[in-house]
Amino acid sequence: MGTTDWANSSVIGLMGFGMTTMLTGLNIAGYWPGGASLALAFIWGGVAQFIAGWVALKQGNIFTGTVFVAYGSFWIGLFLISNPSIGLPLQSNMFGYWLMWTLFTFVFTINSPKHGPGVTAAFVLLFIGFILLDLVAEGASSIQQATGFEIFATGLVAWYVAMSIVTNANYGRKILPA
Repeated sequence: MGTTDWANSSVIGLMGFGMTTMLTGLNIAGYWPGGASLALAFIWGGVAQFIAGWVALKQGNIFTGTVFVAYGSFWIGLFLISNPSIGLPLQSNMFGYWLMWTLFTFVFTINSPKHGPGVTAAFVLLFIGFILLDLVAEGASSIQQATGFEIFATGLVAWYVAMSIVTNANYGRKILPA
């Protein structure tokens, strides 16, 4: 089976990222329990996205492959550092974690316009979301709920892009703009 025989892994990657990001946004905003977000972060946002990234890399797609492997790793890392029951100490200040991901996201935000308006919108919102998380980590708790809703919107955009890809592929024509 050659690399051209593989389906578009973007649907799994974007759905994993989108759904996990939406639930995490709801958690940050105070509307969803953290434990449920962490479980989804590990399996759907982490492992499934990581696999989707390796498929994309195998197909020669460096942007998509790097994005999904990296953000799959992000979710697995977040699960590990947020879950003291597995033996790691609970992190009290996440500023460094958020800052590194803010910088990483900047690289892909400036490269996203080549991949369409939906992907660009998702990256712009994600970049803003990480900046807001940086601020919350530094004590701006008054913006925590708004940050959660912004992060939910980020996931919703990613989820929509995935939905448009699968719908258009399923019907063999453009039904939804991406």
